[in-house]
Amino acid sequence: MRLWTTSLLVILITSPCFGSVGLITTTLPNGTVGTPYTAVIQASGGCTPYAWATLSGSLPSGITAKPSKATTALNLTGTPKTAATYSFTEQVTGCGGQSSKKLYKIIIQATANHVVDLSWNASNSQNVAGYNIYRAPDGVNWKKINPSLIPSLVYSDSTVANGSTYYYAATTVDIYGKESVKTPAVKAVIP
Repeated sequence: MRLWTTSLLVILITSPCFGSVGLITTTLPNGTVGTPYTAVIQASGGCTPYAWATLSGSLPSGITAKPSKATTALNLTGTPKTAATYSFTEQVTGCGGQSSKKLYKIIIQATANHVVDLSWNASNSQNVAGYNIYRAPDGVNWKKINPSLIPSLVYSDSTVANGSTYYYAATTVDIYGKESVKTPAVKAVIP
């Protein structure tokens, strides 16, 4: 006599818990007419890809919004054309349908009213060709602000906007084009 046995395979399919998506960036830097502008709105949580939408208001004239390649950030870039106060509500939605929205305000002023004067110690490295200065509105998203290598140990940034906070760091570049790591950041608060 043969005994037959059977096995039961149970496959359980569940939907993953995506959690909620949120906007990390609380404020955006202000800008100046005719001066290149860069800011980033960061989101986290939920699942990607994120979808971005401006629900109300408008970005400053000359500024465009484009999601990052990973869609976890909305990059604002361009050159402001008109001095005014701009308010807009940005919404981010995760792939699970959860969303978060926040009201942002950017003031674009007609001209720069302040200058940040930077200075640093000379590098001990040999064959120094010059220095680069980097600026970030958040200490994370750095952008080089000098058009060419700085041969001296001072730099003045006249492209700052009232009511904004900036972080600065310097690098050394040698005659072969190799760039050092950034110095520790310094913070400048513009009144």
